[in-house]
Amino acid sequence: MSEKVDYSQGIFDAKQLGTARLLILGAQHMFAMFGATVLVPLLTGLSVSTTLLCAGLGTLLFHLITKGKVPAFLGSSFAYLGGFGIVAPMIDGKSNTEMLPYACAAVAFSGLLYLLVSLLISTFGIRRIMKFFPPVVTGPIIIAIGLILAPSAIANCATNWLLAIVALATVVVCNIWGKGMIKILPILLGVLVSYAVALVTGAVDFAAIGGAAWFGLPLHKEAMGLFAIDGSPAFISALFTILPIALATMMEHIGDIAAISATTGKNYIRDPGLNKTLMGDGLATALAGLLGGPANTTYGENTGVLALTKIYDPLVIRIAAVFAIILSFCPKFEAVINTIPAGIIGGISFVLYGMISAIGVRNVVENQVDFTNSRNLIIAAVILVSALGFNSVGGISFAIAGVSINLSGLAVAAIAGILLNAILPGNDFEFDSTSNEGEGASLRI
Repeated sequence: MSEKVDYSQGIFDAKQLGTARLLILGAQHMFAMFGATVLVPLLTGLSVSTTLLCAGLGTLLFHLITKGKVPAFLGSSFAYLGGFGIVAPMIDGKSNTEMLPYACAAVAFSGLLYLLVSLLISTFGIRRIMKFFPPVVTGPIIIAIGLILAPSAIANCATNWLLAIVALATVVVCNIWGKGMIKILPILLGVLVSYAVALVTGAVDFAAIGGAAWFGLPLHKEAMGLFAIDGSPAFISALFTILPIALATMMEHIGDIAAISATTGKNYIRDPGLNKTLMGDGLATALAGLLGGPANTTYGENTGVLALTKIYDPLVIRIAAVFAIILSFCPKFEAVINTIPAGIIGGISFVLYGMISAIGVRNVVENQVDFTNSRNLIIAAVILVSALGFNSVGGISFAIAGVSINLSGLAVAAIAGILLNAILPGNDFEFDSTSNEGEGASLRI
């Protein structure tokens, strides 16, 4: 191009950059989300190819619902790892094929919960609805999610502490001292550096790669229809365990949309509206659950890329989504991803799970939750003890109309926190829909 492009105010029409640059920018966004997105199926036993497909399709669906106005990418949610760990824990590093269908079905229903909240916001207004989900409730829930997952991180690290430490150290160094894209891609770089060490030490098994095809449908036999909806106790218990997690991810969504608004200078909470963005996120999550993938969520990594490049055109994000879909049709690529040793997964999750809890702490600090107030102290205390205590004993089991129901510690904590917040006097939380500052914290590194 002969014309000089002015980046100082940000670019909202990236077509002026030319096709080649558009494709490069799209690829950059795909790599920004890649490390975190493929980590979730590795931790849950889901399909990497299906996960990439769901991320791409979910992002395009989100852009359709929001009329293509919001430059947001939807990738795998870390918040749901706690639910998968409770409902369908991996067995000796392998997928729990018996329980994963129930977990995926519950993920789909949690997406419908987004739609319900979106409808309530449209009907009653955002301020009235958000009073039920203040930071004093969502913050401790996020803290509990990370703490519940902590033992599984240690178990994975124990398989190879050398790889775990290398992965952990790389993530920390990149996140603290990295500049530009290095700071935005700590998970991906942590995996690559520790994988290189694994290659040198002979810790990688390539046996499965040779038999994998170069092209194949991402919804293969193991993933197709990977959900089960019935009246069984397993399904009902999965619902009660995973649905409350949507409360935390909705706060994450609000924080991410506010962060994108602050980055671009446009208030997306007002236009296209939080009800629209929640609807798009919810439908993407419901679609992912029905296709056998993990829940989707707006990605902070891609917001970092927006800030770095000053290219704010949502078209670039949609190109990244198409790249993710194309990559999902390569079984050999999934086979390569599945060769990542458990020690590396442990090192990445070591810092990841801790940061989930730390972000919960940040959530209450940034929103200035007053813990000298006995009301707030009681709500947080009940949530934390319920989540960790009941989780340690397998939750609460009871029967309704002859149906056995098991509430996980996380479900008990969410229900107790919401009820206490509604019942106890002194709920003075007010959500500011006119501000570009987030009321929630993103569950991203």
